[in-house]
Amino acid sequence: MALAVPYPRSFHRMKVRDLPEILQIEQEAYRQCWTEQIFRDCMKVGYDGWVLQEGREIVGYGIVAIAVGEAHLLNLCVSPAHQGRGFGRALLDYLIDWSIQCGAGAMFLEVRVSNTRAQSLYRSCGFTLIGERPGYYPADPPVIREDAWVFRLDLS
Repeated sequence: MALAVPYPRSFHRMKVRDLPEILQIEQEAYRQCWTEQIFRDCMKVGYDGWVLQEGREIVGYGIVAIAVGEAHLLNLCVSPAHQGRGFGRALLDYLIDWSIQCGAGAMFLEVRVSNTRAQSLYRSCGFTLIGERPGYYPADPPVIREDAWVFRLDLS
């Protein structure tokens, strides 16, 4: 019996041609998801968008804004079909390493209070809870807002 050979994981800069697959993942993963225009605006202003592929398939992506020695993780998402297989950690590790290479001394992010799975990933990578943003995220129904927790990771 032949053993299955896993496809190699690779990273590349987010490109406009990636957006159809990225938007599909975004819609599968979130109820309140980013629009195509938000992704285009992030690329236009020069935020660092990275795509994680397994073979030819996009399985996740992340966007980080780096300025004045700080990195802000704006979006990190793995396709629900690929979650629980280490892709989120691989992508986060890559974005942390990229931020360090760009001179960032700290990384910040916001995460929904209800997103305990993401919080577990961030904590396992050394992020610490430093604050809360009341009503930061839209929730269901749209008039209700969900709080966000703010996390920080020292990169120095």
